[in-house]
Amino acid sequence: MAYEPKRPSNQSEDNNRRLYNPYQDLNVPIQTLYKLPTSPEFLFQEESVAQRRSWGENLTFYTGISYLSGASVGASKGLVDGVKASEPGDTLKLRLNRVLNASGQTGRSLGNRAGVIGLLFAGMESGMVAVRDTDDVLNSVVAGLGTGALYKAASGPRSAAVAGAIGGVVVGLVVTGKQFLKRYVPI
Repeated sequence: MAYEPKRPSNQSEDNNRRLYNPYQDLNVPIQTLYKLPTSPEFLFQEESVAQRRSWGENLTFYTGISYLSGASVGASKGLVDGVKASEPGDTLKLRLNRVLNASGQTGRSLGNRAGVIGLLFAGMESGMVAVRDTDDVLNSVVAGLGTGALYKAASGPRSAAVAGAIGGVVVGLVVTGKQFLKRYVPI
């Protein structure tokens, strides 16, 4: 014999009841009540014109992405160094300790360096946008030049110039690659 739950005595009354609709007095068709817009909504009209992140969002984004990337690359490099540093007589615990220490130290060091570079770049790019009042490729390239030069300024003028040139070229390549992907890769 199959189990059947007991039905409340008022279930036959429930079938005859009409459910309460809190929106019935608003004269809104129920079909369009929950159709949400698919385009982004902005609080102010000026925000819809600018298709870029604010300076604070830019700062957080570039610093976070560069720190995370640097820490990941550093941890991978530390893993390889820790495995290479292990000696034949080491126990498993000692090998694991070497790998973890090397990964943590190298990852932290490279992550901090990359985070500082991301912070400098975001600040300079936001400053360039504010000064020039336009958002184009030139802002990013000049910010890359300035970031490289400022990061290596303590090493002397020659190192700063080389690092600035490298920063400008790298940012130019990244921006060009981004434009290429936008144009030719359907996403």
